[in-house]
Amino acid sequence: MNLFDLTGKTAVIIGGNSTLGGAMAIALGGHGANVAVVGRNAEKSIEVKKKIEEAGGSAEVFSADATKVEDLQQVLADVLAWTGRVDVLMNCPGKNSPTPFFDLQMDEWDSIMEVNLKSVVLACQVFGKHMVDKGEGGSIINISSASSEIPLSRVFTYSASKAAVNNVTKFLAREFAPARVRVNAIIPGFFPAEQNRKILSPDRVESIMRHTPMNRFGDAEELQGAAVFLASEKASSFVTGSLLTVDGGFGAMTI
Repeated sequence: MNLFDLTGKTAVIIGGNSTLGGAMAIALGGHGANVAVVGRNAEKSIEVKKKIEEAGGSAEVFSADATKVEDLQQVLADVLAWTGRVDVLMNCPGKNSPTPFFDLQMDEWDSIMEVNLKSVVLACQVFGKHMVDKGEGGSIINISSASSEIPLSRVFTYSASKAAVNNVTKFLAREFAPARVRVNAIIPGFFPAEQNRKILSPDRVESIMRHTPMNRFGDAEELQGAAVFLASEKASSFVTGSLLTVDGGFGAMTI
């Protein structure tokens, strides 16, 4: 009885060369999935591919700008030429900024919204439509943020974009359910990664620790279990529209 066996499945990880996306990609590969690592930085993608292979999985690298539908359509065609199927889509792109609200310019707003929200919508249109049309089910996993539910200071646009990702997740869960395509989101707490290190000043870290009952940051590998669970039809066949929190208790903390 192996609820987490992904053998024969193909997982497309948009932003699979990022810190968190890479860790989850390795986990899916290690549980048997063929993993398409999608990103713009080929060097980082190749590093993730090697780690997936070291974990006993199979992977290929695909280059794409996640905000361009043409790029995503090409990735879909290339992945289908590689394995003939897409069973799992994970959306991991992320962009952050500490710009104060009154200093925010709309070009920065647009850039963050394009990466964090538009990319998710486009990927769900391209890969989600393929899953719905083929009629064999599937799993879409969007990576949200703790700031999506409780807006955090210093990250206004990021918080707004991730709140929208939660809404998109629930909307598509309802829309895609008749085709057995499940749509869920993972809400990570504080996992130091490339995109948020620039806002982790000493006072910020102290504030986060005071609000996190486990009193530490998360390690990227601690998202692997949630990713494998949501990817596996055996383990999470009746889970859709869910926001799965992995945050060390941050969201449960008040005073």
